[in-house]
Amino acid sequence: MHKGRFPHPMALTAMHMFASLVLCSVVLLVRPSAMPGVEKSKGNMKKLVSDLAPIGFLFAIMLYGSNRAYLYCSVAFLQFMKEANVVLVFTFSALAGLQTFNRQRTVVIAWVILGSSLCVSGELNFVFIGFMLQGFSQLAECMRAVVAELVLTGSEFRLDSLSYTFFMAPVCLVVLICGNILTWDSSVLTDLAVWWPYLIPNACLAFCLNVCIAKVITETSAVGFIITGVVKDIALVVFSSMAFHDTITHKQWLSFTVTLSGVFFWSFMKVCPDHEVVQLFEKMLGVGYGNFPGAPLGKKKAADETTPLAPERKV
Repeated sequence: MHKGRFPHPMALTAMHMFASLVLCSVVLLVRPSAMPGVEKSKGNMKKLVSDLAPIGFLFAIMLYGSNRAYLYCSVAFLQFMKEANVVLVFTFSALAGLQTFNRQRTVVIAWVILGSSLCVSGELNFVFIGFMLQGFSQLAECMRAVVAELVLTGSEFRLDSLSYTFFMAPVCLVVLICGNILTWDSSVLTDLAVWWPYLIPNACLAFCLNVCIAKVITETSAVGFIITGVVKDIALVVFSSMAFHDTITHKQWLSFTVTLSGVFFWSFMKVCPDHEVVQLFEKMLGVGYGNFPGAPLGKKKAADETTPLAPERKV
């Protein structure tokens, strides 16, 4: 996205969606059994398109905003901002009825927000337009993830990841084509002729990413997808600092650590609800043992629930 290379986010994202459509079509042609969702959706295309239309629209906004933000902000700064996604996705999931609020989650969310805010406030080369582009991109990404979870797991179609990408790509491509018409620049073709050796593998990687995202959301949830991105965020910040020499202050490193610790603790509460650290955290908040929604019953709680109640003593 550097100026002098291929600084055309709308055209770049359209290429990503076109590549996803073409490669999915190849898979469908060579091995249709790998895309069972296509067969199941026959006769219900109108309903399917109506479900996928908002996803395609939000995905187009997310792709354009996130790619354009690279023109103004460093990779590390944009990853710092993305740490707030776990809060956004959880909020949207709760509004959609996929998650529930409680005291523990509220505290951990505040923990993540604090760290993310300190990361952003510590940026030395802050550019407001880049900040706004990334913010709108994150809102679109989080809403898209929640709607995708509803389509992939809660709708009548229950699409597999390849079928989901196959149906979503043309919807998103239509939106991006309209955007390209409105923002067309003749230099796109000139730069394309020079940088196509980089753009083709870039588009192929985008296809792989789209399929992987759909698979992770199917197997976990929208919140789980955002949390798994923590490893990616760490790698990107470190790689950006080494390869592009992005300036990262000590305050940002410390704030990033605070944010990551909050995200990891969120995951830890879900995976190990019986751990003494989680129990201590609940006790500090005045919450009963093992009350983390979605967590399995702890051994102590399960035992208590199977123990007969003592006879009531008369007064």
